[in-house]
Amino acid sequence: MADVFGDRPKGDDPAGALANWFAENLDEEAVWSDLWEGPSADEVAARLGSAPQSFLSDAVDVLALAGDVFDEVAAAAAERVKLRGTPQSCLGAALGLWLFASQELVGPFTVSLRDDFAARAVLALAFRLAPLVEPGRWLTDSERRDEAARTFLLWNGLLPRGEDHVQARSIYEMRDSVRRQGALAQALADHAHRMEVQRRLAEAKAAEAAARYAHE
Repeated sequence: MADVFGDRPKGDDPAGALANWFAENLDEEAVWSDLWEGPSADEVAARLGSAPQSFLSDAVDVLALAGDVFDEVAAAAAERVKLRGTPQSCLGAALGLWLFASQELVGPFTVSLRDDFAARAVLALAFRLAPLVEPGRWLTDSERRDEAARTFLLWNGLLPRGEDHVQARSIYEMRDSVRRQGALAQALADHAHRMEVQRRLAEAKAAEAAARYAHE
């Protein structure tokens, strides 16, 4: 039975829905600390809602789409979605690819999307959001469409235009389907803790290496 938000059903291991996402080993805190101003969430949501049927088919080939739009880095991310993801993950990735492709097919955003973080943004829709909220709902439910737009912008390294960091993060976390489910929120907190430990270890190793170099 779906929960009150109409999201994906909960199983015995709800955190397992995010296994593919956690396997990417991405650090959300680090992303929040380095954002450029991007288009508004409303602009991205409107463009998301204009996705053509070819990007919404159950038979969509995300690897072929990525090859048409991006370089080999993003294509490699699409390959991981195709190999490890569910059909819903593939649809989520396809909608992310549509946002990039639409810059030529429809027209540019007021602020360009970032190609350097294209793979990360596509993976966030495919592995973080799609397992919890059916991609079809991103097109029919305004709150879930806003969630998808904000998820995409964050992982593309962009701050929604017209919002500061505090406002953008508050709205994002209010919309976030991960944080709205207790077991998933705990899994996310555990992952964030692991990322913090890894970051501190990396900083300590870098400081140690610098000290050794200074004494040589």
